[in-house]
Parts: sequence; structure tokens; C-alpha cells
Amino acid sequence: MLFTRLLAATQRLPSLCAVCRGWGTQRVCATCIERFAAPHARCQRCALKLPDGARLCGACLTDPPPFARTLAAVDYDHPWDGLITHFKFHGALDLAPALTQRLLAAFERDDRPAPTLLLPVPLSAERLRERGYNQAWEIARRLGRALRCEADARLLLRVKDTPHQLAFPPEQRAGNVRAAFAVEPRRRAELRGRRVTVVDDVMTTGATVGEIARVLLQAGASEVAVWTVARTPRHDET
Repeated sequence: MLFTRLLAATQRLPSLCAVCRGWGTQRVCATCIERFAAPHARCQRCALKLPDGARLCGACLTDPPPFARTLAAVDYDHPWDGLITHFKFHGALDLAPALTQRLLAAFERDDRPAPTLLLPVPLSAERLRERGYNQAWEIARRLGRALRCEADARLLLRVKDTPHQLAFPPEQRAGNVRAAFAVEPRRRAELRGRRVTVVDDVMTTGATVGEIARVLLQAGASEVAVWTVARTPRHDET
């Protein structure tokens, strides 16, 4: 596909693999991708791993989240957990293309429609100043370029600086992000009737993207999907 060729064209120079430290043409080499990024059957709604043939997990059957579907590239497990930590907290922006490529590869295997509007999960102004970049935007803007679709870092706002979700047990995370997001008031009309894809690096309980989906739907979006590089396995949510 065109976007795969466009992305591959930027990865022709020799590179040291961030996982095995061997030389190749990508920041994560083909051998490590084959070993650590094998595709799995996942719940179409929340992307938890499922047995082959299953389409939805029990939780999504009984209490579906406000987002319509989730695309996840890998589990938040070795080596992706370490790579994402370095990317997110230690300025390892050189990993952004490799993480983006995992999402593009997952999308290429998927039979769902291409995104038309990509919105990164926003950081608060304080956290953005502290970190210097929004890791979700670094992925979203590369996805937009590869897929030739709109990516916007200013339409969705974080209006409340909340403690990191890891500070809370899973059952309290929804409360932590309640009322933390808003649509730019002068641009609400841009969402009317649109299918929106929210982009993040990691999805754990889905509380953050669930709150964002509610905000976007209330603002007039017709459907919200989620794209996340990594999905936390079920045993980490208990």
C-alpha cells in the first residue's frame, strides 16, 4: 500500500535495533518485530486479546464503552513497555517512526475504514512544558502523513491537569479523568457528523479514551475509534 511504501522510504539508512542492538535498516529490526509483534485476535471494541474466532470480550458485550472500536498494535509487554517508556519520558523521539509503523502494520491487516481525522490524547499545558512534546501527537502526525488524512493537535484540549493514571487503581481511573477534556469551543462545528480517531501510546483500562469519546460524541462526532500502539494485557488490569 502507498502509506507503507512512503514510510519505508524514510528507513533505508542503517540503524541500531533498540531491542537486540543489532544492525539493520529499522530502529526495531525485522527479527525483533517477528518475535515480539506477532498479530493476535483482539476484541474489536477494546483490543484485549481473545481466542481466535471471538469478536468481543465479555465486558464489551455487557457494558460497551463509548468508543466504537480499538486498533492496538502490540501488548504493553517486553520489549514495547520499555521502548514506550523511553519514548514517552526520556525524549527518545527516534522511536516514534518505529512505533508508528507498528500501528500502520496493524491497520494494514485490519478490515475497518481508514481514519479521516486523527486527534492525539492531549497533555495539560504544565505536563507539555515539563516533557517538551506530546508523545501521542508524535505518533498521530506521522500517521496522518502516511495515511494522508487530517491530524489535529489543537481541536481536543486537556482542561484539567490530573495525576497520572498509574497513581490510581483501575476502578478509580475514570473518576480521575472526568471533566479533564474539552473540545476547542470555537471549533465544535468541525466535529459535527465526523468519524474521529483518538490516538495514544498505551491503553490500559480505557478510562482516558472513554472520557474523550464521550466529550467528542457530545460535541457532535458521529463515531469515535481509538488507535493505540500498545494495549495492557488483562492480567495487568486486575
